[in-house]
Amino acid sequence: MKNQVIHTDNAPKAIGPYSQAVKAGNLLFVSGQVPFVPETMEIVEGDVKAQTAQSLKNVEAILKEAGVDFSHVVKSTVFIKDMNEFAAINEVYAEFFGENKPARACVEVARLPKDVKVEIEVIATI
Repeated sequence: MKNQVIHTDNAPKAIGPYSQAVKAGNLLFVSGQVPFVPETMEIVEGDVKAQTAQSLKNVEAILKEAGVDFSHVVKSTVFIKDMNEFAAINEVYAEFFGENKPARACVEVARLPKDVKVEIEVIATI
């Protein structure tokens, strides 16, 4: 079975040798999304909440391109620069996921691409 690359212009283009997402069988693996505005490839202005919302909008655009939404997400990983901002990130995260509560890991990291505050990747079923 051949994997299918998923791409949309409604999410930031890959800035390295990777795909926005890959469909493998009935699973969709969405690469980590940082808070870039797709049209400008600039980091969204604002605090960690604004960055989290933009990262999740980017995830949402990729999910939509694959024909699914947040209700199909079974696992997410959230990388954050400062664990002290966990509650603020969680607040925005909950707005996007609603009743769906996928398995999740959240880790504080020393540095993220372009020094953003948050990066989010997901795995969804199709």
